[in-house]
Amino acid sequence: MPTKPAPATDLAPDTVPDTAETRSTVRALLRLWPYVRPVRTRLGAAAVIAILASCVGLVIPLVLKWMVDGPVADRDPAGVWLGALYLLLLGLAEALLFGFRRWLVARPLAGVEAGMRADLYRHLQRLPVAFHDRWASGQLLSRGTTDLMLLRMFLAFPLTFLLVNGVTILVGVGIMLVQDWTLGLVILGPAIPVMITCGIFEKKYSAVARRAQDQVGDLTTVVEESVLGIRIIKGFGRHRSQARAFHELSHTLRGTELRKARLLAAIWAVIVTLPEVAIGAALVVGAVQVADGALSAGTLVAFLSTALALRWPVESIGFLLAMSQEAATATDRYFEVMDAEVEADPAAGSRAAGAMGVPPLERSREWGRVGAAAPSSEQRAVPEVGTNAVELQGLRFEHVLFRYPDAAPDSPPLLTDVDLHIRSGESMALVGATGSGKTTLTALVPRLHEVTEGRITLDGEDITALSREELRSMVAVAFEEPTLFSATVGENVLMGAGAGAGEEELDRALAVAQADFAHALPEGTGTQVGEQGLSLSGGQRQRLALARAVVGRPRFLVLDDPLSALDVHTEAAVEAALRQVLADTTALIVAHRPSTVLLADRVALLSEGRIAAVGTHHELLRTSPEYAHLMSGLDKPGDAEGPQERDGR
Repeated sequence: MPTKPAPATDLAPDTVPDTAETRSTVRALLRLWPYVRPVRTRLGAAAVIAILASCVGLVIPLVLKWMVDGPVADRDPAGVWLGALYLLLLGLAEALLFGFRRWLVARPLAGVEAGMRADLYRHLQRLPVAFHDRWASGQLLSRGTTDLMLLRMFLAFPLTFLLVNGVTILVGVGIMLVQDWTLGLVILGPAIPVMITCGIFEKKYSAVARRAQDQVGDLTTVVEESVLGIRIIKGFGRHRSQARAFHELSHTLRGTELRKARLLAAIWAVIVTLPEVAIGAALVVGAVQVADGALSAGTLVAFLSTALALRWPVESIGFLLAMSQEAATATDRYFEVMDAEVEADPAAGSRAAGAMGVPPLERSREWGRVGAAAPSSEQRAVPEVGTNAVELQGLRFEHVLFRYPDAAPDSPPLLTDVDLHIRSGESMALVGATGSGKTTLTALVPRLHEVTEGRITLDGEDITALSREELRSMVAVAFEEPTLFSATVGENVLMGAGAGAGEEELDRALAVAQADFAHALPEGTGTQVGEQGLSLSGGQRQRLALARAVVGRPRFLVLDDPLSALDVHTEAAVEAALRQVLADTTALIVAHRPSTVLLADRVALLSEGRIAAVGTHHELLRTSPEYAHLMSGLDKPGDAEGPQERDGR
């Protein structure tokens, strides 16, 4: 199965280490502050409570010292039982405080994760189509799931305990130095080697963590494409090759995860071994001092108990740093998407609704009412060329040039100096060889891509002066590859209508698209079509996509080969119904078959990114060899008629 190219902002595995070394973990994590700020009070309270709980744990060695030097030395059973009660109460207090801390952070951090996920989804909807063309879907999916889960875990545990454990270590070391400074210095001996090891570990682990998270995105892409393309895989018997591709990626990820495990094991070996050696040395030195009478047994017990209490804060440094690095790389990956530039729309919210205060969608419904009698030729006649009214009517491409934003500056444009005028109420068929730029040209009208040079006007108004919301309420599109969502038939179709559309609009659109089969489905138009609509045939999906395009009665209609998946009889029925729609709207129709071309009033030939000829079907057959060659599949003489002759107009 083919996959999308890796995004330009995604780091290739061989470039990750250099980037990781120059990246600041703290600077990356500070970018989370806008999301953390609303819950900072609860997080701060949770940190204070955790510090208090840790300090309560450090009181336990002091109680032990009192018990050993007091009741135990004096053989006082009542004192021993009292000391045991103190220890029990301190243990309960520590457990309750840690439980309260977890309760404090659970709800707000779930809200932080939900908010970040919502912002990511909202941002993805605003990013240009070119961005989605470059990025693999699995990479985006992993950022919205795995990466955000890592960030929630970091905010819930490592963020707090890096502070808590740091304070606990400082307080514990202070207690040990007060008890006996010589033993304290012995315990502090490994501090410098441990800090150096942590610095080296942080740099190496950051690079490997980034590589692993990118590989998770690649693996997610393969799984997603394999599920969506299961019919192709089974149809061509490619399950073994897909399994091999999955195994290779999975094996690569396994190797990266093992590399992470080795790094973590190495730092744990240092962090655990050196403090244990220091504790052993302190035990020997302390025992000698107790034997010499320079140190009480209770003080030694308290000192060693404090040192043992600090084992967990010290040993946890390794995986806390590991989780922090994973959170930092997750933050980088999240903001790689969030930093991508959205489509600028300066006209949004700045325009009046339209003539006499009527919203464009409502105007389109009035002007494009299907079911009314089709206008006569006199009604559809366009005023003579030369009047300003004619020049401003309909859809016009003026010296349009288009090059993809990520294309090399010296690369030839995909569209060059496109000049085309589709008069108001006229339907224009767009014909051209494969790769000539037809689909790209139609995508410029609803601003799925932005024009590089030149401009496009609707009724004389530059489309860039319209907000996208207003523009797309005026322009409806149906793509060659129909996309349906995991929703009901009715919900899929009514996506093309404005608020308030109901059964009447739905039934009309289904009738136009000859999609009445929807009423025969198990639950009628309330039937769930499943992911990508794969429970339906290709022709059924295409008819529902066409119904979605016409349900809103648009003023301008852009159809990209909308009948390619239909059989001959269904195509004829759809064409007959479409003629009523096309009689009341301005339409641009990408066509590959003569039957679709004959729906249009005129035809434009797109050749090598330029408009090579414009005329009726009959005129272009006589005057354009290229057009005649494209239409050479005609096998009936009547097919050479123009649309007016074929319709009897």
